[in-house]
Amino acid sequence: MKSRYRICNWSEYHAALEARGSLTVWIDEGVLSAWKNKQKTGKRGASNTYSDLAIETLLTLKTVYRLKLRQTIGFARSLFELMSVELDLPHYSTLSRRAKGLNIDLSVQPAKGARHVVVDSTGVKVYGEGEWKARQHGVSKRRSWLKLHVGIDEATGEILAAVVTPNSTHDGEVLPELLDEIDDEIDQVSGDGAYDQSHCYDAIDEREATAAIPPRKDAKIWFHGNRKGPAHPRDENLRRIRKVDRSAWKEEVNYHRRSLSETGMYRLKTVFTGEVCARKIAAQTTELMIECKALNRMTQLGMPDSYRVAA
Repeated sequence: MKSRYRICNWSEYHAALEARGSLTVWIDEGVLSAWKNKQKTGKRGASNTYSDLAIETLLTLKTVYRLKLRQTIGFARSLFELMSVELDLPHYSTLSRRAKGLNIDLSVQPAKGARHVVVDSTGVKVYGEGEWKARQHGVSKRRSWLKLHVGIDEATGEILAAVVTPNSTHDGEVLPELLDEIDDEIDQVSGDGAYDQSHCYDAIDEREATAAIPPRKDAKIWFHGNRKGPAHPRDENLRRIRKVDRSAWKEEVNYHRRSLSETGMYRLKTVFTGEVCARKIAAQTTELMIECKALNRMTQLGMPDSYRVAA
């Protein structure tokens, strides 16, 4: 029988869902005051007319309201007219060009303590045939995907770090980079068996955190007890699994909270379709980072507080 849940903060969550569509959430006075660059860069050539914040704001409107580049400029122009704001807008081609390499801060709320980080990755469609044609006629060479790797705070659901790579990149290769993006203290890192690699444990150990990564079922001890030095965390996990079984170990280390990473990626794809419109990898990265930042903003507005209803 499927589990049922009941939300106990429905009024607050209802207000948060409505606020997601409010323009004041995405455009404020600080954005308007910093719309144009007021200082020279000191580099050769003309400085950019519009600030990075202005470009990011327009791209955020494009992402949240699912607009094309030209539609985004028209949408922003009509908003400024209604707000009686006299600000110029960039050409849509400028918006496209400036999207490449734009540095996006995910705007995470300050930590209240050491974080429990859950990590995972998901595929993002770039271009190619739809699912129906792929099932009927197979996949052609033009069908392409990217990988979005995320580190999510288990307590708040915010995306703390995100990295975009080609589809061929293994999850374990990216973990050190994900952890480097998180400045706060980390108490535990939870990931699936794809992160059961020595360099992943080394990266977690450098942050003085606990690794909750299940070894594969036929795993062997890496370093036996007669060696000098402390026991390896993976070997300790494996010994504990052999003693109490895998399910009990997962309960002990709170491993099941790792599913929140899958929940976060499901929310990202539900809100933003799981596809990218840009054609170049730099612009695609910016597009996905803006999606992550926008999802963080929605999370900060309010999330449901639910409990399981007894059958």
